[in-house]
Amino acid sequence: MKKIKHICFDLDGTLVRSAKTIYKTTTRTLDELGISYSLPEEKFNQMIGQHFKDIFEFFDIVVPDFEYFIKVYKSNYFNFMDDSELYESTEETLKKLKSLEMKISLLTTKAQDQAEKIISHFNLENYFDITMGRRDGIPHKPSPEPLIMICNELNILTAETLMVGDTELDILCGKNAGAKTCAVKFGYRDVEKLKSFEPDLLINSLNELISIVNHK
Repeated sequence: MKKIKHICFDLDGTLVRSAKTIYKTTTRTLDELGISYSLPEEKFNQMIGQHFKDIFEFFDIVVPDFEYFIKVYKSNYFNFMDDSELYESTEETLKKLKSLEMKISLLTTKAQDQAEKIISHFNLENYFDITMGRRDGIPHKPSPEPLIMICNELNILTAETLMVGDTELDILCGKNAGAKTCAVKFGYRDVEKLKSFEPDLLINSLNELISIVNHK
């Protein structure tokens, strides 16, 4: 294994405990738009990270104007930010990785402007060399393209990269790009499901990454 020089993090369920915010924003937006729905919170949480179109299709929720839904959703999101919090070792881990001169990036399915606003809210923006959210014309996880773009911009090989996330999308994105993969047990997916996608590493806490990069 090549020495790890770059760690790419997912956001929701990896750095930020945000399920309550996402669920409340989703239901508030559907209510405002007069869209009928049945959306069990526990099952919804297990799908966080997937595209809303896929989630709504799964729950048979008909959204006539999806782009407008996203616009209203984004405007509502920060009304519920008090329901989000960093996982306890998030900032400590980022700080230690930075002190080791590790390149750090963020790759999330949230829109670019929303992702930047969230990391700013938690005062994390100075830890990331690159933040990449969902951008028009660029495929997203599990496509390898956004991770490859990040690596190219950092002048880092994908083989020197560790993709860290809590869903199958993160694992597949990393594998498809030729990166090493690390799944976290504390996010929004069942551990057995994560294991079925064969991540290279499986951790209980982000601070385990410090010893991992020191030994790779």
